[in-house]
Amino acid sequence: MTASAETSTQPAADSGPRQMDTARVAELYRQLLTELGEDPGRDGLLGTPARVAAWWSEFLDYDPGATAAVFEYEPSGGSHLVVVGGITVWSLCEHHLLPMRLTVTIGYCPRDQVLGLSKFARIAHAHAHRLQLQERFTDGVAEDVITAAGSGDVGVVAEGEHLCMSMRGVREQQARTTSTSLAGRLHDEPGLASQLLTLARSPR
Repeated sequence: MTASAETSTQPAADSGPRQMDTARVAELYRQLLTELGEDPGRDGLLGTPARVAAWWSEFLDYDPGATAAVFEYEPSGGSHLVVVGGITVWSLCEHHLLPMRLTVTIGYCPRDQVLGLSKFARIAHAHAHRLQLQERFTDGVAEDVITAAGSGDVGVVAEGEHLCMSMRGVREQQARTTSTSLAGRLHDEPGLASQLLTLARSPR
């Protein structure tokens, strides 16, 4: 995907990694430091492999908490779009193992229940704490919101700043990538999709 491009795709399943061997990861980082010409036994690096391994464990084993608190809802007529924006998560690009910062906006049309507002952020964080592609992240969040909210009318917009693009390669500091995943009425009705995209792009 190129910077500032938009895609519209259907939700896809996403699974997390297996349990990590922290001691083994620390040893691999000691070997890496040696191959980079460093001395992992010197003062500044003595505890680095263990700290980095602990960070990987914390990142991959992150527990976002319950993601499915719902409340009864009685529609009063008309079309209602609930939008939660300004959700910011950090993930790791699986192509270069460099961070990406994602700003997420989620919208859905409630049916007979509404999803607790904090759960949108929890769902986003659950998908961010693994090696990711932005497109797969967007689809995975949409899929989980569909399941948790009990509504197939869901849209997710993610704008990403990728350090693999700003720190290496073309080194474009201002480049941003936008991905969308639209389902149900958000996919079929251009007015609802346009409303979600407008809110996602609004300054906060």
